[in-house]
Amino acid sequence: MPGLDVVLGGGFEPGSVTVLAGAPGTGKTILAQQMCFTDATPQRRSVYYTTLSEPHTKLVRHLGSFDFFVPEALGSQVEYLHLGDLVRDDQSGLMRSLVDEVASKALDENPVLVVIDSAKALRDFTADRELRMVFYDLISRIAHTDSALLLIGEYTPEEMASGVEFALADAIIHLAYEPREPIDRRWLRVVKMRGTNHLEGKHTFRIGPGGLEVFPRIETLNTGPATEVNGRISSGITGLDELMGGGIGAAEATVMLGPSGVGKTISGLRFVAEGITHNERCLYVTFQDTAEQLVKMAAGFGWDLASASENGQLLVHHVPLGELDLDLLAARIRQELAGGTIRRVVIDSLAEMVFAARESDRFPAYARSLTGIIRAAGATLLVTSETTILGPSPEPIGGVSFLFHNVILLRYIEMTSTTGRALSIVKMRNSDHSKNVYALAIDADGVTVGHPLEGVSGVLGWSALRTPPLLPNPSWRAVGCRDGDNRLGTVE
Repeated sequence: MPGLDVVLGGGFEPGSVTVLAGAPGTGKTILAQQMCFTDATPQRRSVYYTTLSEPHTKLVRHLGSFDFFVPEALGSQVEYLHLGDLVRDDQSGLMRSLVDEVASKALDENPVLVVIDSAKALRDFTADRELRMVFYDLISRIAHTDSALLLIGEYTPEEMASGVEFALADAIIHLAYEPREPIDRRWLRVVKMRGTNHLEGKHTFRIGPGGLEVFPRIETLNTGPATEVNGRISSGITGLDELMGGGIGAAEATVMLGPSGVGKTISGLRFVAEGITHNERCLYVTFQDTAEQLVKMAAGFGWDLASASENGQLLVHHVPLGELDLDLLAARIRQELAGGTIRRVVIDSLAEMVFAARESDRFPAYARSLTGIIRAAGATLLVTSETTILGPSPEPIGGVSFLFHNVILLRYIEMTSTTGRALSIVKMRNSDHSKNVYALAIDADGVTVGHPLEGVSGVLGWSALRTPPLLPNPSWRAVGCRDGDNRLGTVE
């Protein structure tokens, strides 16, 4: 499991002992059995011991739907053994027969992996002091082999803090199932791992036909130095590049803020369509429109994204609501960027992503890491984000605009009883740009930036653009202002 190996800092050490702890249904047994089948070879088998858990026939029957399960490997490469009778018949001997069985198997046959499921059940047959001696003896003897030992148990957090097996183990992996809306989440955390540089924090994992797949959280990953990319690239949006001093800086991150329907998605499509005309590979991440819908939308403006999608020049990653998870999304983006050929990335939209993922507290650090990964690959990022239709336009999700080099604000305007659109460049890091507010239109060519809107103010704070009041008449008298007080009052 490549994702798990990344989290563990390379995998399990030979001769090490790891405890897989978690509540029922979190995936401990599937994880252990998947490791048994994927690591076993004809030369080095995996051994799966059960104590008082599920019968072997039931365990095997539940594996039938997973791709990693190979029926022909049963017995020859993966061996299931039952320890229940030894435990029941040997209470007076401190379970020495259990220790002898497991240790002898590891020493004589040199299996790649040994699993005891459930190790917690052994607590029912001996006192804590005797249990410590049993585990110490077992772990000491395993340390002199090339086998890795997994102890599985349905331990509570209190037991994890005080249990003898946790004190003696080389590694502790906690698996959990977290109910939440709109989708539940499974995650694992490496609580302890001696002698390795493992990744901290919660890491999402999913259980599917291929088994258990781990998605390391990107905040803990080293993105490496950013690829050196210089110059500017064209946005493709008519009139915008001139306002930005010649275009968007290559490998920069730009956020386009605006209410629903103002033209953000069309701008994103035009951005990738422009890249395609320059033979650049592009990635479009969407949470609402499917690939077919986006291709059809672009075709309405004369942009042929269908051919680019067919030949691999355009990759559209549609994330339905039921599959939206921050770690999974980051893993998919990293996978697409791994080839080093993606030059433009669009994420549509930021606010929808964090709202559905329900991890707003984590999101600023996540967004910083995501933009860093994209920039490190030498790609230029355009992100859209929702604002309110009426009233001021607050920063998205509590304020992450500082993460972006460029901030472009789109909004609806109301002037002389007519509703229109406007665009302003709020921020460009290390670059000069136009400070005016410009008319914005959606026409047959897509989004077009028009003439500057003269004589209006309030774009950053009012519910609509307002024309400044006429200069006061000398005969007007201010009411409610003290002498020397510059605060606004009423005028008579």
